[in-house]
Amino acid sequence: MRNTKVTIAGVEFKNPVMTASGTFGSGEEYSEFVDLNRLGAVVTKGVANVPWPGNPTPRVAEIQGGMMNAIGLQNPGVEVFCKRDIPFLKKYDTRVIVNVCGHAPEEYLAVVERLAEEPIDMMEINISCPNVNAGFLAFGQDPNHVEELTREIKKIARQPIIMKLTPNVTDIAEIARAAEAGGADAVSLINTLTGMKIDVNRRTFALANKTGGVSGPAVKPIAVRMVYQVAGAVKIPIIGMGGIATWEDAMEFILAGATAVSVGTANFYHPTATVEIIEGIERYMETNGVEDIRELIGAVK
Repeated sequence: MRNTKVTIAGVEFKNPVMTASGTFGSGEEYSEFVDLNRLGAVVTKGVANVPWPGNPTPRVAEIQGGMMNAIGLQNPGVEVFCKRDIPFLKKYDTRVIVNVCGHAPEEYLAVVERLAEEPIDMMEINISCPNVNAGFLAFGQDPNHVEELTREIKKIARQPIIMKLTPNVTDIAEIARAAEAGGADAVSLINTLTGMKIDVNRRTFALANKTGGVSGPAVKPIAVRMVYQVAGAVKIPIIGMGGIATWEDAMEFILAGATAVSVGTANFYHPTATVEIIEGIERYMETNGVEDIRELIGAVK
């Protein structure tokens, strides 16, 4: 039996394939299509300290090679999440990673503190959220903010912390180093790229928010490049994502230096993508005589 297990910050995953936050709900709506026991982890939708209504509609638009969204991290808040979603996920043999969002450091810290006693495995901190204290510039665009927020979270977190990096920066390696300096246990990347679509017939923006996050196959080459850059810049593990739809896509990220991968947009149009990717990686290892997946992480230098 080929070994597909990977370890991130002392947490062992049965395989390196997880879901990307915001594309899988908290698992329940996909559980009729996907055996959640097969997944390395379920990464939940973003959870805030209070319910967030999200942005006005329309907030999703199709583009060539992917989609754009400006959902605005709509979520019911951490109390509902703890009562409803964690008990559901604990019925399955998969790791549970909770994505945390906020508009100010104290909002993130409130969620991290509330989750301290909950039976979850890790937290992924979405630092692409707009920082109200810095003129709504995303937390993740300033290395000083990244290091400071990571350090504050690490002081109170009981579970390992993954910092989710925004690609909307000049130097992603600098941001990753800041997360590592603040004590992050891992980083995940990339979050969506900021884009815009205009409806030429209606002469208006396709999204009510004007701009939205671009995801899907179109962003994959950028994401692979950024994962490779970050792998050369930090020593902590990387979870790679951005346009992964097939096992070949996933392998690109692993060979570039990712210990694990997250599947996002593909879930919307191909709900069983995650399981097919897991099976494809197993076949690839079999065909190439690879005994342990760790031999492949960062194998392309």
